[in-house]
Amino acid sequence: MSIGVAIIGAEKSISSVAFPGKPSYRTRSLQQQPAVEAAESLTLKAIYSRSKESARSLGDDNSDVSIYSADSGDGKGYQDLLQRPDVHAVIIALPIKNQPEYIRLALAAGKHVLSEKPIAENVSEALDLLKWYHSNIDTKKVTWSVAENYRYLDSFNHAREQVQKFGRVLSFRVKMYANVQPGSKYYETEWRKTPTHQGGFLLDGGVHFTAGIRLLLGSENAFTRLAAFSAQLQEHLSPVDTVDATLRTKNGITGTFSVSFGTTLTGSEWTVGCEGGSVSVSRSRVTTIINGQEESKEIKDDRTGVPPEVRHWGEAIESGKQNERQMPEEALADLELVSLRTPIGIACMLTLGTAGEHVTKR
Repeated sequence: MSIGVAIIGAEKSISSVAFPGKPSYRTRSLQQQPAVEAAESLTLKAIYSRSKESARSLGDDNSDVSIYSADSGDGKGYQDLLQRPDVHAVIIALPIKNQPEYIRLALAAGKHVLSEKPIAENVSEALDLLKWYHSNIDTKKVTWSVAENYRYLDSFNHAREQVQKFGRVLSFRVKMYANVQPGSKYYETEWRKTPTHQGGFLLDGGVHFTAGIRLLLGSENAFTRLAAFSAQLQEHLSPVDTVDATLRTKNGITGTFSVSFGTTLTGSEWTVGCEGGSVSVSRSRVTTIINGQEESKEIKDDRTGVPPEVRHWGEAIESGKQNERQMPEEALADLELVSLRTPIGIACMLTLGTAGEHVTKR
C-alpha cells in the first residue's frame, strides 16, 4: 500500500549555506516534493502552508495534490488536512519555533511525522517534546522522525567506513566558514533575520555540522565534555554567529569544532585522525592519508541527501520499524553540541550526556 504524504510548509532552507560549494536555491520543501514523488512507497496527497500562494507554488504542477493553508477558509486548514484518512504521514518544514505545535497535532492525529532539523529551539524544549511523545503516543504504531540530510550523504558515509578501517581514533577537527550577507535568499526570511531561537544561523545550520562529525566518529566516540567561546562578528547575524570549541569524547579523545557564518575565512572540513591514518571530508571529496601517502576521491552524493533521506523514511514506515538515523534522540544529540548557554564572549564548559543518554537507551 502506498503511503499518503502531506508536505507542511514552504520555507527557504539553509541547505546551500550548510553545504558550501553545493548551492541549492530550492526551498527545503521543493527538495522534498520530488523526493516524495520519486519514492516508490510514498504518494504526495496534499500541501499546507501559511498562505495559499506559497502552497500553490509547490502544487501547481500536480493537479492531484490538494492545497491547504491558513488563509484558505473553512475545510482547508491544518486540522482539516490531518483528518484525511488517505494522508498517513506528514513532512514538516516550518520555522523552528513553530514546529513543536504542528508535530504534536500530527502525532496526536495518528500521522507519522518527519520534521525538519533542528529538533527544537533548545535542549529543554526538545526534552519536553520527547517526553510528551513517549508518554502520549504509541510509538510502535505512530513514529516521529527528524530529518538530517548529512546522515544520507554518500561522501560522509564513505568517510565513516574509512574511519572504521583505520582503528582507534586519536583526534578530530571540524571547520566550516561562511559569510552570510543581508539580501541573500537565506537571510531574507523573517525568522532568520530576527530569530527567537538561541544561536541564530549557528543553531539552524550548526546541527548539520555536529551531525557530520558524530557520523564520522560513531557512537563509540560519543561526546561528553565541551569548552567553547562564542561571538557575534556581524551585527546582522544576531544573537551569535561564531563558535570555537574543544570537545572530549567518552574515550578521552579531544578535538576542535570551529564554525562561523560571519567571517571572510572560507572552506569546510571534517577530519578524523586514527592510528592507521586520517580521513577528511570537504564538500563531496574524501581524502585519506596513510603513511604519508595521500589519496583523494570524489564521492557523488545524491543531491543534498534529501532524496535518500525521504526514501528511507518511507521504507521505515512501510516496514513498521523506525530508521535509527532518524530517531529524534539522534537529533537531540546534534542539537546539544550547538546549544550555547552562556553570553557572547564568555567561555563555557558543559558536561554533555543528556542527549547521549537518550540515544543509548533506545
